[in-house]
Amino acid sequence: MNNVTLVGRITRTPELRTIANGQVTTTITVAVNRPFTSASGEREADFITVVVWRKQAENVCKYCTQGSLVGVTGRIQTRSYDGQDGQKRYVTEVVADNVTFLGSKNNTGSASFTEAPINNNVNQSPIETTDVTEDPFKNFGSEVVLTDDDLPF
Repeated sequence: MNNVTLVGRITRTPELRTIANGQVTTTITVAVNRPFTSASGEREADFITVVVWRKQAENVCKYCTQGSLVGVTGRIQTRSYDGQDGQKRYVTEVVADNVTFLGSKNNTGSASFTEAPINNNVNQSPIETTDVTEDPFKNFGSEVVLTDDDLPF
């Protein structure tokens, strides 16, 4: 199984590229904080290269800038190529299946865009919540009786 999940901030504003076959792509670097501190007490981060394709790449370029907080799911891919100096170069990167916009550097909202279906409505209405000081089950009705046989575990 090859599955990667990342949450971090984009290190520079994405740029859209069109390759020879006409598909669009962008490559972003996501700074992901490590869940622990170093021996000196400092928090460190890993900088992960992520490749995004097609409509999702267009959305990332349109709605994300340097510092945008994103969630990425995808897979690790390795490849090699010959550099200009004739040396073989190896690259390890994440190919994104889904990029979720978790908010910007200024925390100005969030939206989610997946490969299919595409959700182009960035200004989503806020989720309605109930008052937690009020009992949500007050109009539920009579008491519910459960036995051990009703539980799935």
